[in-house]
Amino acid sequence: MKKTSVLLGVVLWSLFFLSGCNFIRIEEEPRKPLEYSIVKNEDLPAELAALIQEKKANEFQLTYQSEKDLYLIKGYGQQMSGGYSISVEELGATSQAVFFRTQLIGPSDGKAVLSPPSYPYIVVKMEYQKEPVIFE
Repeated sequence: MKKTSVLLGVVLWSLFFLSGCNFIRIEEEPRKPLEYSIVKNEDLPAELAALIQEKKANEFQLTYQSEKDLYLIKGYGQQMSGGYSISVEELGATSQAVFFRTQLIGPSDGKAVLSPPSYPYIVVKMEYQKEPVIFE
């Protein structure tokens, strides 16, 4: 009898709490592509260049605002050799956020690059956006 009442209590408790749960499907709105330019090292603001030098040994991502411009920076930390490049896979916006996705591309297999370690990073300049930036 006691076992049955405990089992009944557990079932009722489960039904009570599970009945209040609903699954909500959130559909992400389409991302609108944004215009940008890739910034060369010599064109970086001095303060940003110093910040990158400080952080480049480890993987990092940051944003930097200068007047009407927004800089998005993605660094991949120390790599064992040179020959790396970075591609921008996506830079788009929704009403909620700006999305920035890049990809590190290693040296090709046929071209073994024997050089000192490198610190690949990319700096993208775009018009200022008030939405938060999400690095993917």
